[in-house]
Amino acid sequence: MADSKTIFVALAGNPNSGKTSIFNCMAGANQKVGNFSGVTVEKVEGTLKHKGYTIRLVDLPGTYSLSPYSPEEKVARDFILFQKPDMVINIVDATNLERNLVLTTQLMDLEVELLVVMNMIDEVEKQKTHIDFEQFERLFGAHVIPVSAVTKFGIPDLLDHIVDIKSGKIETKKYKHHYTEKTENYILQLINIIKQRDSWKGVPTRWMAIKLIEQDPDVLAMIQSSPCREAVNEVLNSVSEDILKFDQMETDVYLAEERVAFIHGALKETVRNAEEEAETFTEKIDNILLHRFFGMPIFLLIMYGIFQLTFQLGEYPMQWINSLFQLLTQFLDGIIPASIAKSILLDGIIAGVGGVLIFLPNILILFLCLSLLEATGYMARVAFVIDKLMHRIGLHGKSFIPMITGFGCTVPALMAVRTLRNRGDRITTMMVVPFFSCGAKLPVYTLIISAFFMPAAAGNVLFGIYLFGIVIALISAKLIKSTAFKGESEPFVMELPPYRKPSALIMLKQTWMRAMMYIKKAGTIILLASVILWFAVSFPKNPEIHNKYETLRLQKGANIVQLDHHEKAEQLPYSVAGRIGIFLEPISRPLGFDWRLNIALINGLAAKEIVVSSMGTIFAVGNDEGNINSLAESLRNDPLYSKAVGLSFMVFVLLYIPCIASVAVFSRESNSIKWALFFVVYSLTVAWIFSFLVYQTASLFGL
Repeated sequence: MADSKTIFVALAGNPNSGKTSIFNCMAGANQKVGNFSGVTVEKVEGTLKHKGYTIRLVDLPGTYSLSPYSPEEKVARDFILFQKPDMVINIVDATNLERNLVLTTQLMDLEVELLVVMNMIDEVEKQKTHIDFEQFERLFGAHVIPVSAVTKFGIPDLLDHIVDIKSGKIETKKYKHHYTEKTENYILQLINIIKQRDSWKGVPTRWMAIKLIEQDPDVLAMIQSSPCREAVNEVLNSVSEDILKFDQMETDVYLAEERVAFIHGALKETVRNAEEEAETFTEKIDNILLHRFFGMPIFLLIMYGIFQLTFQLGEYPMQWINSLFQLLTQFLDGIIPASIAKSILLDGIIAGVGGVLIFLPNILILFLCLSLLEATGYMARVAFVIDKLMHRIGLHGKSFIPMITGFGCTVPALMAVRTLRNRGDRITTMMVVPFFSCGAKLPVYTLIISAFFMPAAAGNVLFGIYLFGIVIALISAKLIKSTAFKGESEPFVMELPPYRKPSALIMLKQTWMRAMMYIKKAGTIILLASVILWFAVSFPKNPEIHNKYETLRLQKGANIVQLDHHEKAEQLPYSVAGRIGIFLEPISRPLGFDWRLNIALINGLAAKEIVVSSMGTIFAVGNDEGNINSLAESLRNDPLYSKAVGLSFMVFVLLYIPCIASVAVFSRESNSIKWALFFVVYSLTVAWIFSFLVYQTASLFGL
């Protein structure tokens, strides 16, 4: 049974970090030297007494990492894993933090009681370098003691801290080093497999999962003798293929780069150098892109350019696809006899699915641009740029990462919020993530802009709607944090990986994957929704209207096609969908929406692309002119619609519930049905209020 008055301490650090000098300062002459059991690696132990406690020190071999590539590394790691010291003191060279902190992040993976000692603090002061120790402690979850082995400055404080931690006077947190969302998902998969088996001799399962991804031979050997080896190997093969395919590197290098990115970001937040050394290429670019004054305008300018490119470049292929579907509709209309099947095909499937696929070029351009920003390393820096603004609303800059992810899809963006440690930050971020326009909303914006705005203004309007969503998100976050979740947010580090030359092949693969997901959705969910909606807008029929048009069709010289379209237009309000849309008109009229737009918005709860396909079906069925016009032309020529209606409609689509799937994920990630219901009510309320304000204001100006 361990003596409660004895403190077992291991000292770990890089070679030449001053670890042995600090050990000597603490232990004095009370040292003994030998070898670790089974290896010819020197083992140095020492004891001292402080404030009634006996402190037993073990000076571990100097290592740069805890990967078992040398006897020293294996000894240091195994000692911490199996000897279970009360705490590990990590000695780091304060003049060379970036290199030394790699070992610190690996110690964090072990989830040990960690105390970071920054040696050579006297040299740091001579260099007029300022280290924010308080922020450093928050980011690494470990107390930091500045010392100088040369002058013995800080040694008494170090001894006091060791005793105070043991006695419980100082409360510490064992922070885990959090990796990116993709890596955390890999780790979680492996944890779920291996934790169901043996106790693994007390070895942390999270650490085992990380080392398995790194292909650590010792941990792999442990697994190979376990019943779970097949399941583990299956996951590891998937991880290795995924990282090699999309990142073009081995898994151990991939994790090493993530650690370096974490350290680089942490030092950006905690260290200020009076005299900068020769700048690296990354630092030179960061000086511009992360500038305190110019960083935000540069980000907005980049996004503005992307939206301009999305419209200007996407306009031509969009017109080609639109013409193709019009020709297909005209061809089929001429060869297929009138029937319910023909109406389902032309008015339901082609009008619905085709109306969505028209916007595929815009989707491809937007995703390609976002892939470029991610591949170069700039997207990771956006959170750093907006960090100061995020602090003002009570969040940390890292909350902006899921928000940016929301530009692609809301569902993975909500899942990415799980990397935030503070529950208040997680809930707040999830509440506002949907206000960042996902890719599914882009076809709706493109349709409305094409219908009511000149091509020269298209990019500006699109940029404006995306920017408006960001503003509403930040205002909402401030409101929620200052009411439901008062208090300070947990600290996080902005990971800043080095800039890389983007791989055209990887960018095209990522864009193609997103495009295929979009096409797959058009061929499954949207196809099914279009057929269901066709039935909803076609039945039931009013017998009196049907009899009236039957009589007209029997007259000599009657234009059967035109009469059919007239009847469909007149029957629409009596259909299931029409009645639901009309029932909601008292709520939607102040926003400028009629019952047809109400139907599209309701169907949009399944997926936002269905808003466009629904409108395609409704306006194809209700086109009382008998002409095969584009959907944008149908909206433009409708006397009930205007620019004011278009702006209001885009704002509502921007702000109301992204999709039913997002509500389900919100409920799961928040672990609260109440918060999920509040999310639904809040987003609908915000959407109605701002759509109302936009419509009424635009109408006053005659738009």
